[in-house]
Amino acid sequence: MTQLGFLQQNAFFIVKSYASTGFSESKHQQRQQEKHSFTVSYLINSCGLSSKSAILASQKVQLGNPDRPDSVLSLLKEHGFTNTQIAKLVRTHPMLLLSDPGKTLLPKIEFFLSKVGVSSSDLTRILTSSPLLLVRSLENHLIPCYNFLKSVLVVDEKVITTLKRSQLSFLFDVTNNMIPNIALLREFGVPESAISFLVTNFPGSAFIKHARFVKAVHEVKEMGFDPSKSVFVLAIQVILKMKKPMWESKLEVYKRWGWSKDVALLAFRRNPNFVLLSEEKITKTMDFLVYKMGWPSADIAKNPSVLGLCLEKRIIPRCSVVQVLLAKDLIKSKFSSATFLLPSEKCFLEKFVIKFQASVPQLLDVYQGKMDLLDVGIQSEKLDPKMIISYVCCLWHLSCAHGTKCYAPSEFTIMPTYTVYYTSLISHRLTSSMPLPGTIFLLGVGPKEKHCCYNSC
Repeated sequence: MTQLGFLQQNAFFIVKSYASTGFSESKHQQRQQEKHSFTVSYLINSCGLSSKSAILASQKVQLGNPDRPDSVLSLLKEHGFTNTQIAKLVRTHPMLLLSDPGKTLLPKIEFFLSKVGVSSSDLTRILTSSPLLLVRSLENHLIPCYNFLKSVLVVDEKVITTLKRSQLSFLFDVTNNMIPNIALLREFGVPESAISFLVTNFPGSAFIKHARFVKAVHEVKEMGFDPSKSVFVLAIQVILKMKKPMWESKLEVYKRWGWSKDVALLAFRRNPNFVLLSEEKITKTMDFLVYKMGWPSADIAKNPSVLGLCLEKRIIPRCSVVQVLLAKDLIKSKFSSATFLLPSEKCFLEKFVIKFQASVPQLLDVYQGKMDLLDVGIQSEKLDPKMIISYVCCLWHLSCAHGTKCYAPSEFTIMPTYTVYYTSLISHRLTSSMPLPGTIFLLGVGPKEKHCCYNSC
């Protein structure tokens, strides 16, 4: 064969090979397009996804035929999943459609229904929120996790409560995190009831990485919390939620209301959750209790739980009722705010409304906001002298000027002429984080024929 003939023959084979490869690739692309088209169509028509969601889901799963996904959908429907729940399941975890219904999905469903004791309606909600539970290893993960939770919580009802509150509780690393975390609490002498409380109500804290958990436990202990009390684990979950800058910013908010760091820590030991309140919530509630009600801010630190109550639906209505009862001398003034703000609705109505309705028929209307204090003949002063002193001092961090006697609030009288002046002082402070410069004179407030001068610190 001549060299020219050899080259011509090889060129023919090369061209043929390229043509064959190009044809093969073209067919492959066509099959992929058909597969993609079928997947999107199936996700829309059989799973209830929108076009946009179906296109996004099709990037994670490719369906060659309807056999396997049809079997998966049938199994889900047989166990009570609604069309809406199925759509959410598939949208969140599209690969679920390729799972083996009999070997992968059914054993997990039966485990939660029969072994754990979750109801069918609860299970559909739980699995819809966390479809990864259906693909976790039953033998290597779900069963060991359940066994450990059961050993801590004792009863299945608490295990179910934990699962309902945080589906991730069955997805966390039990061996490396939860087991050593619980062991640490026991070393510190935390009672089993408190451990159970933490796991049931704040499972995310119990399953957090061990290094972070250790740091939080030691920090809470250094703050003076008693490990034998349930509030110890409550403080742990709060510390785990807060970063140091957030903690410092909350202390700064309370400092504006006259709380020292020691007072804030005292309040934290009484109710750790109050530091999780937003600055807006703290400011609105403290404004009402200190400015409107005239309560010393330090007294609120003794019952910090009141700060977490709804201002409009609970604090204001109940305070209105108490103001009426005090004005009519139906109750004594010396009682804690917790006495009427913390009890249940039923208890408050029985003790403060129904009990006195014969004397004040309008009391229920006052409580429900249908009638104000003027409608029942309560002519309260716009600003109470004691409130002015405590409020202005705590907001501006004021102290008596050098050489001036510091009088108790009860020794002060108020001249009505200066009511507007006091109001403007307080209004200015409410809209400004900076105190007025120099010396502030509370004109009109002072002991008989004297005035008191305060300097800003």
